[in-house]
Amino acid sequence: MSMNVQPDLDFIKDMKAAGGDTLKKCFQCATCSVVCPLSSDGDPFPRREMILAQWGLKEKLIGDPNVLLCHQCGDCTAYCPRGAKPGDVLGAIRAYSYKYFGWPAGLAKLASSGKNMPMLIGIPAVIILIVWLISGGMHIPTTEAFAHAGYGHFFGHWDFRLLAKNVLFIDLIMLPAVGLALYASYKGVSAMWKAMSENAGVGEALYKPSAPQFIKEFLWPSVVEIVQHDRFKKCETNADRLRGHLPVMWAFIALLFVTGYSFFAQDILGIFIPSLHGPMSLWNPVKILANVAAIGLVVGIGILWGNRSQMEADGQASNTFYDWFLIWMIMGVGVTGIGAELFRLIGIASIGYVVYYLHLVSVMMLFLYMPYTKFAHLVYRTFAMAFERYRDSAYVKNPLHEE
Repeated sequence: MSMNVQPDLDFIKDMKAAGGDTLKKCFQCATCSVVCPLSSDGDPFPRREMILAQWGLKEKLIGDPNVLLCHQCGDCTAYCPRGAKPGDVLGAIRAYSYKYFGWPAGLAKLASSGKNMPMLIGIPAVIILIVWLISGGMHIPTTEAFAHAGYGHFFGHWDFRLLAKNVLFIDLIMLPAVGLALYASYKGVSAMWKAMSENAGVGEALYKPSAPQFIKEFLWPSVVEIVQHDRFKKCETNADRLRGHLPVMWAFIALLFVTGYSFFAQDILGIFIPSLHGPMSLWNPVKILANVAAIGLVVGIGILWGNRSQMEADGQASNTFYDWFLIWMIMGVGVTGIGAELFRLIGIASIGYVVYYLHLVSVMMLFLYMPYTKFAHLVYRTFAMAFERYRDSAYVKNPLHEE
């Protein structure tokens, strides 16, 4: 029996550009599947995926949850006798998937290449600059005003007690970026779930779980596993990544809490207590948490930066925009955030305002490009893990028909 294989040459070209240029070195020895903790007798990962990638079978790979379950621990690459770097190939497939599922397509394509870096920085930089200009707050405050308000008057000030002017303009910038990221993630995950279902032969569910059931039985256990980093702990070659990932993850969780608290305090409680519109005291527990989280963010991403550089120097990984763009963005958020705080404490408004502007740009970049960069694995991998549980559940498989 013969099989007609129609390779997608553009897909192969994209994979090579994203770090999968070693793909053709693979000669199917299965060493990668032997050392991979995700592999099983019935699912020889990532050997199967390497075959599909060599054949250019894009549709099979973008709907393969295993590609997203891989966290690129490096074991397969370290033990590969041919230097095929399966970890990089899988990373390249993930990068292609984020672009393929990305919405809107133009923004997803823009965020996929280092050649577009000037525009990737320029879009948020110009938006914030224009808003800053329109707000009427584009001036450097006096030392006394800076000591009193910090960056609370960056976009100007008014006496309208229901909403501080600075909060309004920050909301006008960040909320649309967050909204776009959330909707794009929803669109992408929906398309990915459909592709995974078709690929796995999951037809109409025997009975459909309700939203609370889906969250309780599939999504929440996946989130818990990710927070605990259970699969990371099985890595051998690149175990140091755990030391970088954990502080970054907890820093983001802490900063999410701080952001939520600030929104509640300034946008809601501030209506009744106008003094909450000013900068927090350094001894406020939430402020302490924010500063500790910012330091943890920089330390964690610094560990990942050094780890990635060492892997590339040792020939265990390829230098790709896909991997470095997220590292640069997170480091930018952390360094500019800490820098702005330091300049506020020492009272240098001229430099502080510039650094704070760069901080807003880096934060907006992180939100705006989240669904299309390596940061997207936070969403896609979570739902891939949920799908892994769902496809083997009684919702899909009738236990009475199991042999």
